[in-house]
Amino acid sequence: MNELSVSVVVVSRRRPDALRRCLTGLAQLQYPTYEVVVVADPAGLKSAAELPFSSELKLVPFDKPNISAARNLGIVEAAGEIVAFIDDDAVPEPQWLHHLVAPARQSDAAAMGGFVRGRNGISFQWQARSLDRFGEAHEIKLQNDKPVLLNPPKGRAIKTEGTNMAIRRDVLIEIHGFDPAFHYFLDETDLNMRLAQAGYATAIVPLAEVHHGFAANRMRTSDRVPRDLFDIGASWAVFQRKHVVVSERAAQWGRLRSNERRRLLGHMVSGGLEPRAVRQLMHRLDLGYVEGQEREQIATKLAVHPAAPFKRFPTKWRKSTMIGTHPLRFQKDLKAAASRVKNDEIVTLICLSFTAMYHHIALNKDGVWVQRGGLFGKSDRTDPLFRMTTRSRRLEKELRRVARQRGFGKG
Repeated sequence: MNELSVSVVVVSRRRPDALRRCLTGLAQLQYPTYEVVVVADPAGLKSAAELPFSSELKLVPFDKPNISAARNLGIVEAAGEIVAFIDDDAVPEPQWLHHLVAPARQSDAAAMGGFVRGRNGISFQWQARSLDRFGEAHEIKLQNDKPVLLNPPKGRAIKTEGTNMAIRRDVLIEIHGFDPAFHYFLDETDLNMRLAQAGYATAIVPLAEVHHGFAANRMRTSDRVPRDLFDIGASWAVFQRKHVVVSERAAQWGRLRSNERRRLLGHMVSGGLEPRAVRQLMHRLDLGYVEGQEREQIATKLAVHPAAPFKRFPTKWRKSTMIGTHPLRFQKDLKAAASRVKNDEIVTLICLSFTAMYHHIALNKDGVWVQRGGLFGKSDRTDPLFRMTTRSRRLEKELRRVARQRGFGKG
């Protein structure tokens, strides 16, 4: 079966360590025909250049706080039939592209979106969502984990997350890519609305998973406490000018503004913000909203032909292996796991303590999927608080939970 060629675009600014981990994860993708385009500031490009596979990357310099403009540069460099997007503070499961782009080969899907796990590596941050005519997201309940092709009714759209989505390159060119008026926030929401207006279908692909950590940036701390709301206010103003009728804008802005204030007060109560910071942040939100009403909007004309030929990443077939360990052996087994990664294996190291501690999982700097928690504790947060089991049964359960995402049993 001929697989579609895919260009994976990663935008990074002031997060070189996060970018390095993201690229380590992309190097483990089990997909035969993909390239990696990195659009980054000098620190990000330096970090990428230090990786052993740096010569296999397309590196594009860009150091402005505008994610839409950066993504458009990535599209210009992308030579794949499909362009996939992932954030620099995210890591894909090894079978991510295999699942994500399958609907484009099997159906009329122009866009595809997957599920996003949060920083504990297990709970879902985002799953399936739609957008109403105001660009506000609403959850969609899916019956199972099979891909679903959706054609939204007029005025609505299907939401794809900017850290886990893919779109046919010719469609991106047709609809002029991302709107640079969205410097930060709502960039993919605007794209989703325009895709729907053009009559394109979107597939939601539950098994196409990435892990997203919400790394700190100029807009928020690593704990998601806001640092500045200017661009959020500006982006809502730009979005309203494009998609919301004039008579409904004031009421929506009042609702959105109340939601932001409620969110800030929640951070204040929990100790993340001082009272004066709430006032300052709300002032910045209002200033951004005023500026966004005047922000220039220009339809970007992207080149039909890519700036450079397709640069296929040297995919290696990797056996997916699970190692069970316990706290006393953890460091020794972690070193062994890192060695196996260097020998082209995908390694999941599960460390089970004799407790009911919740489980957490992350890809470490050496490319090992490390899962830690109690033998009797939760991994899936819908599980019982405590469940008696044996070590072998627990390891089997955890293997089944991620088998199709991580490639166990393939070969």
